[in-house]
Amino acid sequence: MKKALKGFYLLVSSLFITVLHLPFAFGKTSPAYKLAPGPVLSAKSSTTDSLHLITSIRSVYDSLHLDISGLSRQAFEYAQKGWEKLIEQGKIINESVMAIVDFSQPSSHRRLYILDMKNYKVLFNTLVAHGKNSGKEWASSFSNKPSSYKSSPGFYITGDTYMGSNGFSLRLNGIEKGINDKAFDRAIVMHGADYVSDSYIEAQGYIGRSQGCPAVPAEEVYPIINTIKNGTCLFVYVPDKRYASRSPLLKG
Repeated sequence: MKKALKGFYLLVSSLFITVLHLPFAFGKTSPAYKLAPGPVLSAKSSTTDSLHLITSIRSVYDSLHLDISGLSRQAFEYAQKGWEKLIEQGKIINESVMAIVDFSQPSSHRRLYILDMKNYKVLFNTLVAHGKNSGKEWASSFSNKPSSYKSSPGFYITGDTYMGSNGFSLRLNGIEKGINDKAFDRAIVMHGADYVSDSYIEAQGYIGRSQGCPAVPAEEVYPIINTIKNGTCLFVYVPDKRYASRSPLLKG
């Protein structure tokens, strides 16, 4: 009898101890089943990437509403095409800025555009002169010859600055052979001029003309030149298919 009671007592004790340890057995997580930490997604970086993608798809021309300010779409597309090629060729130092002179507009219009292509900003939109033998209100005749007093179309790369007879000036290097490559020898530079002003437009309907230089308003010459000096692309657009067919930067 005593032996039976002893066995029963041992059985009950075992069951009691097992019950006491059940919560601990189920509450403890085995190391084999621990979850590995997953990648943390940043809402900020995801949003930034999406915005960057959308911005890249949109055209600078459309996003800046350059059509409203009068810039020819073809002028912009030509300029952008050549600008991109010059960057690929390593010929431009200032890769974020592009300058365009749109000679499809009369001189009474603000036809000089200086654009920040990286941050989508119009830095300057102002008056600019053409050569006196290129026409009066409109620039319609062009030349690469010395003493022609005409403007030359095409792509230029800006050089250094100096103080000359026209004050603070910027050297321009024409890079298209047979089109504007005589610009340096002809002393075609950007400088300020009093005749590039609204008062001249009010008096005669168009601004004064230069000897072939893209002269700008005297009061804006310093900020404009300091923005585009030393290795910036300047494109002088003319609505002439003959130029486009000759330009090595626009072919292909």
